[in-house]
Amino acid sequence: MRYFEDFQVGQVLELGSYEVSREEILAFARQYDPQPFHLDDEAGRQSIFGSIIASGWQTAAICHRLLVGSVLKDSASMGSPGLDELRWLLPVRPGDTLSARIEVLASTPSRSKADRGSVKTRMEARNQKGEVVMTELATVLFRRRPASG
Repeated sequence: MRYFEDFQVGQVLELGSYEVSREEILAFARQYDPQPFHLDDEAGRQSIFGSIIASGWQTAAICHRLLVGSVLKDSASMGSPGLDELRWLLPVRPGDTLSARIEVLASTPSRSKADRGSVKTRMEARNQKGEVVMTELATVLFRRRPASG
C-alpha cells in the first residue's frame, strides 16, 4: 500500500502502455465526442489531422486507467481536487501505443487535516515513436501512513 509518505519529489513512476484501436476510437467518439474527425475516415482525411484520431478526452482516460492500474489501485488515494493543466500535443491515431509516466513535483502535508497530504504530479504520455502526445499537471490526495503500534 502506498501512502502519502511514499511519494518523493523527483520520483518517476512508469505507468505501462496501451495500444489504441480504431474500434475503440470510434466507440468513444460515438458516445462522448462525436466530432467528424473522430468518427469518419473521409472527414479525418480532410481535416488538419489527415486521418481519424482519438479524442483528447479518450487519451486522458487511457492515461488515467494506466495510473489507476499501476499506482492508485494499491494506494491510500483519497481522490483528486482537479487538474491544473491538460495539454494534447499530438494526435493519437489508430494503432498507436501510448506509454505514460508521472513525476512527483511536490508533496505537501495538509495543514488542516493531519491524516492526509497532497501530491502534485506531471504526467507525460508518449506514442510508440517516443513523441509526447499529452501532458497533465494534477494533484492527488493520499492518506498518511498510520502510526504503527
